[in-house]
Amino acid sequence: MRIPSTVRSAALAAAVSLAGSALVFTGSSAQTSGGHGDRPEWVGSWSAGIVKPETAGFTNTGLNNQSARYVVRPSVGGDKVRIRFTNIYGDRPITIGAATVAFGDTSTPVQSDIVVASKRTLTFNGGSPTAVMNKGAELLSDPVKLAVPDLSTLVISVFYPTATGPTSWHASSDQENFFGPGDLTNAPDGTPFDRTRACCWTFLSGVDVLTEKSAGSIVVLGDSIADGLLSTLNGNNRWPDQLAERLVADRNHNAPGVLNVGEAGNRLLQDSDGLILGGPSGTEQLGPNALARLNEDVYAQTNERTVITHLGVNDIWMNGASSDQIIGALKQINSQLHENGITSIGATITPYGGFTTPGGWTPEKEATRVAVNKWLRNQHVFDGVIDFDKAVRDPSAPEKLLAAYDGGDHIHLNDTGYQAMADSIPLQLVR
Repeated sequence: MRIPSTVRSAALAAAVSLAGSALVFTGSSAQTSGGHGDRPEWVGSWSAGIVKPETAGFTNTGLNNQSARYVVRPSVGGDKVRIRFTNIYGDRPITIGAATVAFGDTSTPVQSDIVVASKRTLTFNGGSPTAVMNKGAELLSDPVKLAVPDLSTLVISVFYPTATGPTSWHASSDQENFFGPGDLTNAPDGTPFDRTRACCWTFLSGVDVLTEKSAGSIVVLGDSIADGLLSTLNGNNRWPDQLAERLVADRNHNAPGVLNVGEAGNRLLQDSDGLILGGPSGTEQLGPNALARLNEDVYAQTNERTVITHLGVNDIWMNGASSDQIIGALKQINSQLHENGITSIGATITPYGGFTTPGGWTPEKEATRVAVNKWLRNQHVFDGVIDFDKAVRDPSAPEKLLAAYDGGDHIHLNDTGYQAMADSIPLQLVR
């Protein structure tokens, strides 16, 4: 499912995340994040940015006597796993009637198939197979003994026996998830699930693992480029996924978890109900402004040590924000992260010349993007800067993406472009 209206399509087409070859600066709050190895630690391994439900449609009405089967790929593994749920935007308590976790059966092309022998029952509050998630609250499962490899596929099945009402969800998953009638949490395959949605994880917010090789976690605070819009469906080719692959492949260091909380259309300065090109957006999926996201999407994560912030292009094209406004918001995010002892990495804004949404790209807005990037490359506020702009731009037309990296709309990238972004990040900057 994609957001139907023209404005929503434009908004989803407008979310950019992080970018390429790094200029490294050392800030006073930088942390050392090598693995401890002396005792097991919980670490965030997968996450999703959560947004408000739509004003109509299935996320507004919610689920009732239905099961959802969610497919995720944790970035790092461990000996135990626990699952995070959220009802932050709900209007009532939500009952979870049953839940399981299992490995996805990657020997079949069906995303909803599981390895039956790996299936574990999720429990809550010290052993109960059911739980109630309060209005506006989160819910954490009990730890489950399951040896989760790095970059494995997990399938989480949840039964919602009573009406959930409005859904807290991630709106642009680029991953198929599955819904069906009744309690399907123990179904060995996807046959009973009669609805496939390529849009969303509902109520699911994170996966933690217990590991003796913890290097903490990296949180990616971004928009639809972090979300991997226009990447291959079910391919895990978002650039944060490909960064996780690089970190895991580097056997000389323990890999940190990579937590992607990108939200399509997200902005530094405006909420989802803020203006777009001078008119009301009415697009809940854009999420709150980035500073308002810190408590939920950053500080609530498990063992977060580093944040990569790549935002600003949506402020430029949707709202005509000035370079001073964008820089001010970036400085404030950086200051608050440092105040909480978190290493803060910035990233230059990627090109979007040729983006044809009316009012999207103009020479004046390009000048703003160039000014912000110039500041990022020369400041000494962040603990480091990733130059994604340099990594993916066309050298002969630097206001545009390199054609080989262009996903087709001139603002989002294809799999190769997202790989170029991930490859351009010096690993020593984010360990």
